[in-house]
Amino acid sequence: MTPTRLTLTAMSLTSALGTGLAATLDGLRAGRCGLRQDPALSAGLPTWIGAVPELGQMRLPGHLAPWEGRNNRLALLALEQDGLLAAIDRAQRRYGRHRIGLYLGTSTSGIAETENAYLAAGPGQTPRGLDLPHGQLIDAITGFVSEVLGLQGPAQAISTACSSSAKVFAAAQRAIGAGLCDAALVGGIDSLCRTTLLGFNSLQLVSGRPCRPWDANRDGISIGEAAGYALLERSTEDTPGIRLLGVGESSDAYHIATPHPEGAGAAGAMRAALRMAGLTPAAVDYLNLHGTATRSNDLSENAAMAAVFGDAPPPFSSTKGATGHCLGAAGICEAVICALALQHGLLPANVNHQEFDPALSTRVVTRPTPAAITVALSNSFGFGGSNCTLLLGRGPA
Repeated sequence: MTPTRLTLTAMSLTSALGTGLAATLDGLRAGRCGLRQDPALSAGLPTWIGAVPELGQMRLPGHLAPWEGRNNRLALLALEQDGLLAAIDRAQRRYGRHRIGLYLGTSTSGIAETENAYLAAGPGQTPRGLDLPHGQLIDAITGFVSEVLGLQGPAQAISTACSSSAKVFAAAQRAIGAGLCDAALVGGIDSLCRTTLLGFNSLQLVSGRPCRPWDANRDGISIGEAAGYALLERSTEDTPGIRLLGVGESSDAYHIATPHPEGAGAAGAMRAALRMAGLTPAAVDYLNLHGTATRSNDLSENAAMAAVFGDAPPPFSSTKGATGHCLGAAGICEAVICALALQHGLLPANVNHQEFDPALSTRVVTRPTPAAITVALSNSFGFGGSNCTLLLGRGPA
């Protein structure tokens, strides 16, 4: 079956690198690291995090008060950037609010509010008034965004760890192709919480310094938070915007927390995305790595890249040194970064890289570099071997 061709007709991104597309692009052009130390937000761990500073003073307006929580505040902050609300309003007038789908990825949703409630209740006590449907439940985020936007079409929350908000593109593409909706808002929202910080720390995967993907001395991840969106509509020959050329999904079925050492599933996802797009590996001008900066992840992804691209991969980088690893929001975060790279002719830097690892390919981009980019590939790989690759390309100006 021929895949449905879609265009990203509007998008937005908010992360530690910046609030909105302009700030994000400025940070990419400067090769800036958005990570910082903040014991209050990092569960007291001696680590660096990618926090969005505006969230501390932000509160939801009165009619949205039942949804109060850091994750929903982050979701709203990103919705309010880059003219996204106006674009969604135009889409509602064009298609009808019941014909726009909503597909959002998250890994922890509003679990931070549950953590706060238990801490406030005290040891051995059960908190009273804990509102899980508006907070911790995975589909709370689709409920919140649907209420903000007034959308009445199909809505789905996807939680496949760090591939969550890449897989939303595949879900939306299938839904539009099946006639369930005419357009879709896809995205991902994940905010900082103790569960992910302490959980990854218990696995000895959290770095005590800003993470340095692909570096010889990499020693773990820096956790970040982000929210991003893209409005997907059917492509015509003259539809302006960034095209979704292909999506590839696979599963390692290898280990709950360790990637396949030869990158078998990761390579399969990249090949599937290229097949859908009808492109050869040589057509890819830039590759955004999953690149978490753990020893095993980067070695595995390097093996997968070699399996697909051979000894001459395209220029590549991990942008997690700039944003942190945004977990359930990593997919949309890096898809939007790829879209900005395509629009503005930029190879984003592998921020914090200092020393080449002889075990890894050396085509890593170590500083922001102007370049003509037509096709970009973005990898997102989650715990349990849930892999997703997105292939994006430039449409008409």
